[in-house]
Amino acid sequence: MAAIDLTSISAAIFDTDGVVTDTARAHAAAWKHVFDRFLHGRSEPFDIRDDYFRHVDGRPRFDGIRTFLASRGLSLPEEGPPGMPSVRSLAAEKDDLFLAHLRRHGVAAHPGGVALLLELRRRGARIAAVSASRHCRGVLTAAAIRHLFDEVVDGEDAARIGLPGRPDPALFVEAARRLGVPLERTAVLESTLPGLEAARRGGFGLVIDVDRDGRRVDLPEGPSADIVVSGLDELSVTGRVPVTAR
Repeated sequence: MAAIDLTSISAAIFDTDGVVTDTARAHAAAWKHVFDRFLHGRSEPFDIRDDYFRHVDGRPRFDGIRTFLASRGLSLPEEGPPGMPSVRSLAAEKDDLFLAHLRRHGVAAHPGGVALLLELRRRGARIAAVSASRHCRGVLTAAAIRHLFDEVVDGEDAARIGLPGRPDPALFVEAARRLGVPLERTAVLESTLPGLEAARRGGFGLVIDVDRDGRRVDLPEGPSADIVVSGLDELSVTGRVPVTAR
């Protein structure tokens, strides 16, 4: 079993959707509904597996829309009159659908993720959650795991202090700064291609790819990780963070 060694790692930064919560599928379903409505008569339907994974997953909403539309040779104005599609109107529609799903179905945390978070905390690690979503804190609270994170850096923070979205490492770097731990002693646990690229570019001490659906098999060009797992229950924790490293 792969392990996080806390004699060399003092902190862990977790992507939220698809890593510690089950909300990635809800995001993908909302995007499919929005894009299929827009694409009707313009292009083939949105592929919830390939298109979401390659162009949308892990990116801020506006960036995901621009990136996906560009892959189809399409574009939209940033804003437009009521009733006319724009980047902003598609983002708002997706947001409404995602929030409606949360109200109707709630949020669940992956049991393996909760166990790993508890073990990391027990052994002295500092922990942060990172997400491109503006709803990260609400999702963590709904899943009853907000208290397991020392810090949260999400889309609201990115907009407020002007942080670029992934694949830029700025969100992760900000999380490590708030935790007070050097990048080389920080692990990043990610499930998206932009997030993995960001972690590698940021020079973090350990990069863990949580590839729940085995999608990386079809993408040999994807960013490399130090460890690849299909779920957090495949990770163990060894050692303990030295007091001087906390």
